[in-house]
Amino acid sequence: MDRAAPLDPLEQWRGRIVILDTPGPLIYIGTLGDLHADVLLLHEADVHDTQDSGSTKEYYIAQARELGVRTNRATVVVRKQIIASISLLEDVRT
Repeated sequence: MDRAAPLDPLEQWRGRIVILDTPGPLIYIGTLGDLHADVLLLHEADVHDTQDSGSTKEYYIAQARELGVRTNRATVVVRKQIIASISLLEDVRT
């Protein structure tokens, strides 16, 4: 029996706003674009360093969910190896 390889689970999130969390202070929030083997593209993205603001990631994400994404990049390329987790902004419970 020949089985088709499963699609990248992120394909279903293309065009939706996602949160890319990292083990460090950086967090990325933006519209998921192209998916590549080693990188993801986000459009209309917010690249935020929590060390610069003094807020926690959880607080910043809750604010983005409530008030909208504070876009500071038209497009950003994020290496998959630095991503700790990926979730939809709409799935954030505040």
